[in-house]
Amino acid sequence: MAPLQGLSAFPITPTDAAGCVDTAALRRLVGRLVAARVDSIGLLGSTGIYMYLTRGERRRAVEAAMDESSGRIPVIAGIGALRTDEAVALARDAKDIGAAAGLLSAASYTPLTDDEVFEHFSTVAREGGLPIVIYDNPGTTHFQFTPDLVARLAKVPGIVAIKNPGVGAEDTARHLAAQRALVPQGFSIGCSADWTVAETMLAGADTWYSVLGGLLPGVCLRLVRAAQQGDAAEARRLDSALEPLWELFRQYSSLRVIYALADLLDICRTAPPRPLLPLSDTAKRQVADTLAHLPALVTEGPDTLT
Repeated sequence: MAPLQGLSAFPITPTDAAGCVDTAALRRLVGRLVAARVDSIGLLGSTGIYMYLTRGERRRAVEAAMDESSGRIPVIAGIGALRTDEAVALARDAKDIGAAAGLLSAASYTPLTDDEVFEHFSTVAREGGLPIVIYDNPGTTHFQFTPDLVARLAKVPGIVAIKNPGVGAEDTARHLAAQRALVPQGFSIGCSADWTVAETMLAGADTWYSVLGGLLPGVCLRLVRAAQQGDAAEARRLDSALEPLWELFRQYSSLRVIYALADLLDICRTAPPRPLLPLSDTAKRQVADTLAHLPALVTEGPDTLT
């Protein structure tokens, strides 16, 4: 596959209370991303509640997304699972449906060692037949990929990229340079944590794996393109304009805020899976007030924030 780069937009996965995917709503979300011409679609990430869905529902989600994208935009499908054999099966499902890559986390109940994670990822890459993006998300998995482990995994055939957690602005350039020195040429290095993206992309990251991009792709694409073109002033201007949203993400979690935004923008109406609860009425009013003030700050482009 071509190297992952640019904006990888991660939509929510709308479901009912029983965990059945609302494929019509998901197709609407994916359709917005296709129309915006994002660089890839990140389906079934943490924002896409992958760990809360059965294998069958995850397959239905990938099928719906692939039908809507019709091959126009590469789809990266979350394939993380507690068991290695389950992750292999999910990788095979995603490959059979047409996904371009699989996003694999080190999900576990019992804490994992580096050797266990290496074997897990190597097996999924070998037996699943799908290019693998390492999903380093210690905030949910409680496993941190060490530089040595990343270097080992980057040499495994079929492991092609990494989605890093956010790092502080002062550490971004150093972290990227150190990781570049460990991985083969062409290995894609990406970032998450939306509020860190401007400095990370300006420092040379290949890909922004974006929560907000899954709902508001236009402004996120403009930020990424500015960074790719070395226009630091514009990238930082857009980042500053979005800071009220980043503050909500930090305060309430990006997942809960995105669910509220999808409702407020009348894009889809769904709730996060239990035991996760929607935002309180007070918090929703805070999100609504923030949204109401954003259009004056970010107005240009195909999807103004209204």
